[in-house]
Amino acid sequence: MTEYGRGQGSEPWHPDDPLYGDGGWRGQQAEQGRQSPYDGQPQHYPQQPQTQQQYGDWGTGEQNAYGGQQYPQYDQQQYAPQQHQPPYDQNGWPTGTHPQDPYAGVPADPYGPQTGTYGGEQADHYGSPDAYPPPEPPSRRRTEPEPEPDWDPGPDQGEHAFFAGGGDDDGDEEPGDRRGRGERRGRGGKEKQRRNGFACLVVVLVFGGGIGGIGYFGYQFYQDRFGSAPDFAGAGNGEQVTVTIPAGSGGYAIGQELKKRGVVKSVDAFVAAQSANPQGKTIQDGVYTLQKEMSAASAVELMLSPKSRNNLIIAEGKRNGAVYELIDKRLGVAQGTTAKVAETKWKTLGLPDWAVNHGDVRDPLEGFLYPSSYAVAKGQKPEAVLKQMVARAAEKYAELDFEGKAESLGLEGPWELVTVASLVQAEGKTHDDFRRMSEVVYNRLKTTNTETNQLLQFDSTFNYLKGESNIDISESEINSNKDPYNTYTNKGLPPGPIGNPGEEALQAALNPTDEGWIYFVATDGVNKTEFARTHDEFLKLKDKFNAS
Repeated sequence: MTEYGRGQGSEPWHPDDPLYGDGGWRGQQAEQGRQSPYDGQPQHYPQQPQTQQQYGDWGTGEQNAYGGQQYPQYDQQQYAPQQHQPPYDQNGWPTGTHPQDPYAGVPADPYGPQTGTYGGEQADHYGSPDAYPPPEPPSRRRTEPEPEPDWDPGPDQGEHAFFAGGGDDDGDEEPGDRRGRGERRGRGGKEKQRRNGFACLVVVLVFGGGIGGIGYFGYQFYQDRFGSAPDFAGAGNGEQVTVTIPAGSGGYAIGQELKKRGVVKSVDAFVAAQSANPQGKTIQDGVYTLQKEMSAASAVELMLSPKSRNNLIIAEGKRNGAVYELIDKRLGVAQGTTAKVAETKWKTLGLPDWAVNHGDVRDPLEGFLYPSSYAVAKGQKPEAVLKQMVARAAEKYAELDFEGKAESLGLEGPWELVTVASLVQAEGKTHDDFRRMSEVVYNRLKTTNTETNQLLQFDSTFNYLKGESNIDISESEINSNKDPYNTYTNKGLPPGPIGNPGEEALQAALNPTDEGWIYFVATDGVNKTEFARTHDEFLKLKDKFNAS
């Protein structure tokens, strides 16, 4: 067997290939020191149809040129090729006629169109870009193919494709088009350098921005966990400011209002100072007169002092007329402004459904300006203040379930229950006798009452219709007045409440005593009220009052 039959050339030896004859071109090259005839340049051969053959010594298990792959043994007698020499002319060139290949049908040809030689583990050197240039001659070849680098050096020798500006252009090449790729790289050198610089600039900006962001958030994290909140020093700069704290405000909400008005420097500082003060959580809603640029601790301390409170206080039992005047004064509007709003807009101020459409009522809002502390300051509108008070009353009556409990007390509805509470508030001199006063009302409303025959006979109702607070009223004046609010001449309750009852009067109206009281007299004319069960006991109390 010749040395070409051992796979030392670029292609497998074929007995019919004229290039391998004694006078062939490859034979001449072999005689010249077996140097590669390609000089490192890719050669292209006309494609010829391959036939599946098995060559004699290729099946002996000897090592071939393709990575030392061992091929299986074959029966040399069965597959040994016959010696067929193609016809040549006198110059050694083939005449173009070939004898019939007797082994064309053998399916074990390792060079047939298979995915890999003998099991698919070896790369097909003739179907990939590495086929050209062909493998080196035996004297210069390595036993193992040299691995290709997993990145493509750029024109600057070793430059990574990312920094060389390599992009989608490279992906358009055909496999094995190495020359075209090199040509594009050579022509676009300057353009790639510009892209290289731009890419580096982007990387620097991204990393620089990331480091800056990490630093900023790290500082914020440290400040939040370990740093003290920004705060002013001292008790203020002397410039007073009015701050309104809404109902239900917590520490952060209060701090936000103070910061917005320039009182404290930060919300966190106020919250910390409020938590540090044992009484800090008792700060209530309302209007406060403070100073700008106060330390958080000073602001908390002043808000806990009555000196800073500037709320509108509505006392228990105060009639609506007096409340309107207080609102006018606080808002700095003309006297009578709030009363006019109440008279014309009472239906839009939030009264519950059961509090409307009652006849002979002097003021539909009476009993619904709930006694409490309200944040009222100049700039607000009377309508807004009234809505706030009505909402507070409606909320309280719903909380006490006036609708559900009125019937159990012998009343027609919650409207009458509010009226009873207003009478208890007006007639009771101290909180201790509110429940007994409530029992007097219910006992006199009973149809079985033979002592007063369902007449309440309360001076407070007569004073209400007169707009007075006179405790000494003559019988002739009272008995001659037929106004619906006169409980001396009209049985049952007045048309509506006669004032705004407070918490204790409301509770007393819901829970009267059960001791048989039906009479009462303010024996000292001021604070002391005494109760009686019979008319005779009542006369004795009346004499005591006259004597005082």
